[in-house]
This record gives sequence, structure tokens and C-alpha cells, in this order.
Amino acid sequence: MSIVTGTEELAEICRRFAHFHYVTVDTEFMRETTYWPKLCAIQLASPEEAFIVDALAPDLDLAPFFKLMKNEKVTKVFHAARQDIEIVYHLGGLIPHPVFDTQVAAMVCGFGDSISYDQLVQRVSGARIDKSSRFTDWSRRPLSQKQIDYALADVTHLREVYLSLAARLDAQDRSEWVREEMEVLTSVDTYRMEPEEAWKRLKLRVRKPTELAILQELAAWREREAQSRDIPRGRVIKDDAIYEIAQQQPTAAQALAQLRTVPKGFERSRAAEEILAAVRKALSLSKDELPRLPKHRPPANGNAAAVDLLKVLLKMISEDHGVAAKVIATVDDLEAIAADDGADVPALHGWRRELFGEAALKVKRGGMALGFRQNHVVAIET
Repeated sequence: MSIVTGTEELAEICRRFAHFHYVTVDTEFMRETTYWPKLCAIQLASPEEAFIVDALAPDLDLAPFFKLMKNEKVTKVFHAARQDIEIVYHLGGLIPHPVFDTQVAAMVCGFGDSISYDQLVQRVSGARIDKSSRFTDWSRRPLSQKQIDYALADVTHLREVYLSLAARLDAQDRSEWVREEMEVLTSVDTYRMEPEEAWKRLKLRVRKPTELAILQELAAWREREAQSRDIPRGRVIKDDAIYEIAQQQPTAAQALAQLRTVPKGFERSRAAEEILAAVRKALSLSKDELPRLPKHRPPANGNAAAVDLLKVLLKMISEDHGVAAKVIATVDDLEAIAADDGADVPALHGWRRELFGEAALKVKRGGMALGFRQNHVVAIET
């Protein structure tokens, strides 16, 4: 049977898998009603075997799995790894390493922006994956045969995808590009859920330092509340309510009750008392203690023409080199380069600078022009 429910069985499998240079990994989880993802199943495959680990099995200890995840001699292969790694970090207190993300590798190899797993499998191997079990309830037991087949396909086809992409990267001399991306993906800072940083997830619909101070206090309070109660942030208080409270700055229950985004009767709750305390704390800050509003970067030369030109350059280079534009530079990168030759953005570092950044700076300085030749955009040295 391909489903693992016992610790000893899991330990033996992980011991065997530790002898291979790579394993493929995926997880199935639920998080619609929780803050922390609820791990339901782990799929593991070596070049020879594949198993589903029932993470909900009573008395199952995942320690052997975590030991395998931190084994430096074994590359852990994921597709779109971030949520899987977040789960391992939360439950095991570690970041899998080394890691190979086939979604990132596919972008570097020219498969487009953020290609889905089933599309990548089809393009690499020609196989088609039945996606009908993707949104099933993975917490229910027993798992159906259809769920089992779907879950195993997530790691068995991944073996062929990994070997194909790794070979392409080596042939194109781009393996180091992907390794650079994996450094960010395997950084602890990527997965830390610090309440004091929660405000950065919100759109800054504030115009004054006092409003930003309140927004920061409320976002931190909501993050701690959501974590302690293990519920989604939006079930504690909606984003729109945070924005309105930051702007209206209520310091008493009656004023809070008048807000459009606050549910009726909410002002009498414990949460309301804590929100009002957060507002008062922010309002008590001296001028020197207030946070500074982030500066909005103006488009170069007061208009967006420079950014648009860099977008054309990016698309040209993306197509010429077979690398997804998304992985080379973001719109924020382009705006930063248009405004500042020394901008500290990924597009001006490492392989991205070599591929695109230097050309972007040349275009900006007038050392390179873009022309149209035989229905293609081309770069012309000036």
C-alpha cells in the first residue's frame, strides 16, 4: 500500500530515500478556516518509489521526514515550493535545503510566467493529469483511490520534469541562475510571520503619519490575534475596517460603532477594547516617534514613457533568450531603474544585470536604441 501511517515505516522509507541525490516532494493541506495551514498529506518520491504520508494518522511522528528535509546531500524537488516550505518551517522549525523549484526553473527555461504543474508535465512528458481532485477535502479519511492517484501523480511526474529541466539548465549554462533564486526561497526571513511587519501586506491607503501609525498597530494586533486563535486574518477584522479606523481614529466605543465597516455590536467586544487601545497608543506617539510614510517613486522625467520603453526592452530580451519576463524584472524594478541608475533592485544584480540590467541602463543613457527589423524589435548600439 502506498499510504504511510506509522512512524517506523516512515523512518525506513526516509532512510532509503536518503541514499538518492534527489527526492520529489508535495503536500496537501487545508487553510480556508485557519491561520496556519493544516497539513493533511505529504507525497514523497525517490527515483524508484513513491508514497503518501498520512499526516493526520494518529501517533505518527514526522521527525524522519523533517530529518530528510534537512539532509544536505539530498536535493528536495518541489513545484511552486513556497507554501510547502512554509508548512515544513511551521511544523518542523527548519527550511528544507537544498531545494529545486521546477516552477522557477521552468521560467528560466522559457516555459512562460508561473506555469502550472499539469501544464508543465504535459509539455515535458506529454502526460495528462486528472485535476478533478485538486480541490477535494484532504482532511477526510479514508482517502479515495482517485485522491491517491492524483496525489502520487504530483510527485511521480515531477521526477521526469526535474531531470528534464536540470538538463536544460546545464545545457544553457543557467543552473546558477536557479540557485540564486533558491537562496531567497530557502531564507528563514521569507517565512517568518512577524506581527510588526504585517502592515506591509496592506495597501497603504493612508496619507498622514498618524494614520500609518494606527494602521501598523492594528495590523500587528490582528496578526497576533489570528495566530493565537488560528483563524484567518479576515475573520478577526477585515482590511477595509483597518483602513477606516486608521482614517477616522476612534478612541471610544461609541465612535467605533459609527464606522461603516465595523459589524453591529462589535464595539462591545473584547476585540473592540484592544483596537481602541491600539488607536490611543498610536495617537500618543510624539512627532519624532511617528513612522515616515513610504515615498512614492515618481516616473522618470515626470512621465511613464521611460518605463514603457524599458518594458519593450524587457519583452525583447525575454523572447530572445527564452526566459520569462516575470523572473527577469518586475514593473517595480523598471520604475526604480527609470528613476535611479543605482537602484537596489534584483534586475541590477547578478545574472539579471548581465542579461537585462546593463542593457536597460544603456537605453536610459542613450547608448542603445530600440528599432524594428523584419517584424522584430532589435537593439541598436548608438
